[in-house]
Amino acid sequence: MTFRKALLAATVSAAALAGCNRAGDIVVEQGVGITALRSVCPAVGVPDFTGNVTLFNPAGARTADAIDVIASLTNVRSQCDDTAAEVYSTVTFDVLAQRRDTRGARTVTLPYYSTVVRGGNAVIAKRLGTVTLSFADGQDRTYASGTAGAVVNRAAATLPDDIRRRITERRRSGDEQAAVDPLAQPEVRAALARATFELLIGFQLTDDQLAYNATR
Repeated sequence: MTFRKALLAATVSAAALAGCNRAGDIVVEQGVGITALRSVCPAVGVPDFTGNVTLFNPAGARTADAIDVIASLTNVRSQCDDTAAEVYSTVTFDVLAQRRDTRGARTVTLPYYSTVVRGGNAVIAKRLGTVTLSFADGQDRTYASGTAGAVVNRAAATLPDDIRRRITERRRSGDEQAAVDPLAQPEVRAALARATFELLIGFQLTDDQLAYNATR
């Protein structure tokens, strides 16, 4: 296995929705057209192409023999407290790293970001952090941990009552509305988008690093 493939096997995929099924959650039963569980907790994930970073030496090189350090963001775990008006979500993650030249002790600091996104495209908050990786002399692999968090207003993440009724009302065969998917209605789709929040994390990449990840 090559130097690059050995580490990239730990690539992170987007995480599932946080939170548990409880009274008041929307559960749309099969036969209505959709099956879903909503939570006021933000979904947590790693956007495409931002879960890995590759450092080169020299910096302008892009050949395999110039790879210096590879790092991958993995083991994403989330906790959410949705018991109050403000919903607090906390994410912890690990960064696994590997270097080519193992001579001497070395410290590498990598920047990462966390963003709160509403409706799939509106960034309402962004924070930057750093994670520091320490290699001992002769060591080719190491790891470090990082954290991120978000605060979401519970009311903003809750669907209006009339929209909830449209989605969850039972439809009987033969009724005029039975064949109408409520999610096809523009006002319902818009309300769902407004009430949907995500907490996204990834490496804060340069344009060149992002392009490399997208094309390798």
